[in-house]
Amino acid sequence: MLEPIRRDAPEEERPRPDIKKLRDLLEGPFGVKSLTLTGLFILAAFYTLYFGREFFLPIILALLLSFLLSPIVRFMKKLHIPEALGAAVVVLGLLGVLGLCLYELSGPVSTWMQQAPANMHKIERRLRDLKRPVQTVSKATEQVAKMAQVGGGDQPQPPVTAVATPTLGERLASGAFVFAASGVTMFILLYFLLAAGDMFLRKLIKVMPSLADKKRAVEIARQIETEISTYLSTVTFINIVLGLAVWGAMALIRVPNPLLWGVMATVTNYIPYLGAMTMYVVLGGLGFLTFNDLPHALLPAGAFLVLNVLEAYLLTPMILGRRLTLNPVVIFLALSFWGWLWGITGAVLAVPIMVVFKIFCDHSEPLAPIGEFLGT
Repeated sequence: MLEPIRRDAPEEERPRPDIKKLRDLLEGPFGVKSLTLTGLFILAAFYTLYFGREFFLPIILALLLSFLLSPIVRFMKKLHIPEALGAAVVVLGLLGVLGLCLYELSGPVSTWMQQAPANMHKIERRLRDLKRPVQTVSKATEQVAKMAQVGGGDQPQPPVTAVATPTLGERLASGAFVFAASGVTMFILLYFLLAAGDMFLRKLIKVMPSLADKKRAVEIARQIETEISTYLSTVTFINIVLGLAVWGAMALIRVPNPLLWGVMATVTNYIPYLGAMTMYVVLGGLGFLTFNDLPHALLPAGAFLVLNVLEAYLLTPMILGRRLTLNPVVIFLALSFWGWLWGITGAVLAVPIMVVFKIFCDHSEPLAPIGEFLGT
């Protein structure tokens, strides 16, 4: 039992507070002050990323593309091609491929945009039989709502203030300008990152105090760059293979514009789960628009189902393995967070960003527990 403190006891006999424990509680690495400052820093970083997304997105894209394309520039350097020239060739080649894809897809995309209202009306007409039970429930709900509002119709309603909203054309024009500006920034930064080569690594080695630290810095930097570039190039290769397979399958089924759906499958496959669900919805609607009978209408979505299962459960585990795979819970949380933070682009970048973060954690002893938690 604790003895009560005697107020009449001499000063030297009274218990004194442990100043060291109190200081550790407040200012230690896991103290209240440290945790509070860390939490405030994380919140400030998230707010900065959210409000500065138009600034940060081109930088993140340029960094990821530099990891993906730097092995090509390094290989060209072995052929005695200067890094600046090799970076220019790579960037111009990438711009050429993107320009060719946009040129080939501009016609089909424009046609589908113009036919979108008619196509939606056609799909709705084809699915009218399936919507009748839902419409019946909706009408019953409206009748119940009207009965609940009996007697309240005489109450004055507040005036409705008209709010001027931008038109669809103004939104598209504003979005196109922001997209073009971000694209120019990204490609310029990508060129400088590729042309710089090992400049940043050399500067890092220069500031290291001892020879052992210099060797360790070079080893860690090379290993991180190799693993990140390997992961990004492997995932890109898998997505391109899937896109080519979807292109061929849609051409065999005689779906119009098969190249468009192949490119869409390649891009959406960077988004786990949500990308495949998007393709199922799009190809399902496409089947109802293209074919009259139900078995043929299900062929596009069914073909993608087979290809998606082969890619997810056979091709990806065989090529990528489980070393850099993420926990499904982490993937879902990353998609939700980065999608909320940066929209569709954030959802596309969510998994690459988390994989890069996991690689950094795996090569940092203090962050190794976080890397273990992120993995499978």
